[in-house]
Amino acid sequence: ALACVQVGIDMAHEAAKKGVTLLSAGEMGIGNTTTSAAVLAALTHAPAQAVTGRGGGLTDAAFEKKKQVIDRALALHRPDPADPVGLDLAAMTGAFLGCAQNHVPAVVDGYISIVAALTAVRLCPAAGEYLFLSHASYEIGYRIAAQELGQEPCLLLGMRLGEGSGCPVMFQILRAACAVMDGMATFPEAAIEDDYLTPIRAQDSFTVTP
Repeated sequence: ALACVQVGIDMAHEAAKKGVTLLSAGEMGIGNTTTSAAVLAALTHAPAQAVTGRGGGLTDAAFEKKKQVIDRALALHRPDPADPVGLDLAAMTGAFLGCAQNHVPAVVDGYISIVAALTAVRLCPAAGEYLFLSHASYEIGYRIAAQELGQEPCLLLGMRLGEGSGCPVMFQILRAACAVMDGMATFPEAAIEDDYLTPIRAQDSFTVTP
């Protein structure tokens, strides 16, 4: 498992050496929402019912079977949430750790990658400072993982599948954000009179009490 984590770290390191300044992690495959739900349940003590969706599509009977398999596996192996090193999602977890190590921001795609990102943050909390969530997965467990990370996704596209599809869209949003921060004039630079904002800035003039 540690060797697989190191593979991801090494890949991020090689990308950084080549001058890459932004990385992303997505995936595609069969059965991956099952392993991701199991990992998330292990990390959060959540029951399978709370973190398991239908993935690429399942009949009602197969969906119930999926949740039963996860519950049985967790009961059998009793994973320790304080020891998040595991073989599932290991390389992707390492990639997020490698990004943080090299001070390279990383875009998190859908359900599988957010569980890997959470695993990375459990291993190294500082890694969370380098993560940006792209789209909110339709998978039920995504919200739990996002809450554990203390982040909100930037895109609400109603997508069930990730496969890296949210990442290039998020790249453009980050590029636009950098352009605003780097190139947009301040009020003084644009010679805009803003004295009227003084009393507003002196107090909390934005919170709305229900």
